[in-house]
Amino acid sequence: MTDPRTANPRRTGAALALALAVPLGLTACTPGGETGGGVVVTTNILGDITRAVVGDEAEVTVLMKPDADPHSFGVSAQEAATIEEASLLVHNGLGLEEGVLRNVESAEEAGVPTLAVGEHVDPLAYTSDESEGEPDPHFWTDPQRVATAVGLITENVVAEVDGVDADAVRANAAAYEAELTALHGWMGGEFDAIPPGDRKLVTNHHVFGYLADRYGFEVVGAVIPSGTTLASPSASDLSSLAETVEEAGVRAVFADSSQPDRLATVMAEEAGVEIDVIPLFSESLTAEDGDAATYLDMMRANTTAITAGLAAP
Repeated sequence: MTDPRTANPRRTGAALALALAVPLGLTACTPGGETGGGVVVTTNILGDITRAVVGDEAEVTVLMKPDADPHSFGVSAQEAATIEEASLLVHNGLGLEEGVLRNVESAEEAGVPTLAVGEHVDPLAYTSDESEGEPDPHFWTDPQRVATAVGLITENVVAEVDGVDADAVRANAAAYEAELTALHGWMGGEFDAIPPGDRKLVTNHHVFGYLADRYGFEVVGAVIPSGTTLASPSASDLSSLAETVEEAGVRAVFADSSQPDRLATVMAEEAGVEIDVIPLFSESLTAEDGDAATYLDMMRANTTAITAGLAAP
């Protein structure tokens, strides 16, 4: 967070308020000159959440396009300049945005206030495969952690973005938090249709650990044994997972809708049993005419698909 000893004087009061409101360790250094043009957000999931909080109070620029991969998307020279002119840069952190990490680091070095949301929502660690022990960045699959993220974004916007109406931003946040509470309750009710013994997930890569932790699922494995889509499975990885899937009696493999399901299909064939491959919206929102145009839409669609795939016939 902003250090009040080095901050621009006109921001010092807001920075002190923020210091009392959010965890220590938040990076947000004030540029030496005038603030830039609003809030810049790296991923489209966080972008949608941030827009719900900010409303009409400031411009929100989202860098990641619909149906993109947060692990590999990059930015243009113009977008890189936009980052360094931001009043606030909101990014996921925990190693998610591998393609724009250097841009985030450059912005921090230039004194742009930044918020790595994932670092402050009680992150979990991966528990298996290549990423075991590393922090899992996919916190958004748990709506209760997203509610925590809303509070973080709210206080950073109020503290760092000049000209916003703090009461309006906090009212927007409260309304969105109420929607998240309703979403959490609805998801739990839908998942009640899945017998506890059938709450087993196999996905393209490790992305639903937070959902599993919140709603009592077991992550049996992933086709790509990693927390990033940039890794690749070996033949032995697929064979081992196939054996695990067969032993667990898993009926469905969930593949990200923005990526080909070839690997999941190959794994299903390797297992020698009939397994449905069901698409989910795991790491990116769709365009406005898609089924996951907002974070809330995405979570409802995923809940419906998971329940349909795993509930007893």
